[in-house]
Amino acid sequence: MATTWSRAALVVAVVFLISISSAGAAHGRSRRLVRSYDKPCKTMRLYFHDILYDFSNSTANSTSAAATKPTALATAVSRNGTFFGEVVVFNDPMTEGKALPPSLEETAVRAQGLYLYDKKEEYNAWFAFSVVFNSTAHRGTLNLMGADLMFDKRRDISVVGGTGDFFMSRGVATLRTDAVEGFTYFRLQMDIKLYECYV
Repeated sequence: MATTWSRAALVVAVVFLISISSAGAAHGRSRRLVRSYDKPCKTMRLYFHDILYDFSNSTANSTSAAATKPTALATAVSRNGTFFGEVVVFNDPMTEGKALPPSLEETAVRAQGLYLYDKKEEYNAWFAFSVVFNSTAHRGTLNLMGADLMFDKRRDISVVGGTGDFFMSRGVATLRTDAVEGFTYFRLQMDIKLYECYV
């Protein structure tokens, strides 16, 4: 009887070890963690294009829309209003260069998520989104979140994880406002530095 139990325990242990080793071999390849606190394991520069629908522009060219209106507090505190409490949902194209792509719907890299205005006295936003890669160069997502202090020339948000080619990646994305046209269009330059990568 003890031999039967020890064989069963051995089989369970072998199955467990195989499952652990195969979990590390995501997408048909084994991966190893590269981590550095001073030198990034991967860098990239992307441009984030947001075209907000405001009833005056084309629905075909819009890539984001307000899901809520600003709160009454926004206009009570500021004469011009700060959009405090407004939530914007977006599915924005991202490019390697500054130019908008010919097709806003069929780009290989997209930013999908939301931002909300979270300051009463001046414009300030908080982002939570995924950069979705679907090309021959990269597949998967990078997940980002953090405060976009809009009046700062440069600001950082956290890369908190990823999937696919960016499995479990972590790092920092430095944002810089590159262009603004009224309240309907802005372009951010996004310099992404990953300090934890599985390669």
